[in-house]
Amino acid sequence: MNLGLIQDENNLLLGMKKRGFGEGRWNGFGGKVKENETIEQSLIREMQEEAGIKVIKQEKIGILEFENEAEKDILEVHYYKILEFSGEPKESEEMLPKWFNIHELPFDKMWPDDRYWMPLFLKNKKFKGKFFFKDKNTIINHSLDIVDNL
Repeated sequence: MNLGLIQDENNLLLGMKKRGFGEGRWNGFGGKVKENETIEQSLIREMQEEAGIKVIKQEKIGILEFENEAEKDILEVHYYKILEFSGEPKESEEMLPKWFNIHELPFDKMWPDDRYWMPLFLKNKKFKGKFFFKDKNTIINHSLDIVDNL
């Protein structure tokens, strides 16, 4: 999976998930990689579908693994900072985009792990980590490290 975020100086573009996994939470844009698609191709497609944004240049900034006590699968998510794009963010069937000041992010309406890695993202620090959840709102434990490259 992938997740793309646009930071414009002191603002961050997030999307309110309107349906499916993560419904009711502010999040970045992205999703599953389709067959015969690279992670980057998937990111570009998802950003266009969910927010009407054409990605021109992106940088991978993080990789996180998520495990849930009730599920056996480990979800690996590749995080990207969108460095160049064209188009204005627009609402889609899945997401409602909105700019937030980076000092006023709605963490109470985001995934619980965002509080841990988002400060690294905002400072352009590359990161790797793992989060183990009891349920979708409770982190049992985690590890998060700054890395030189991904």
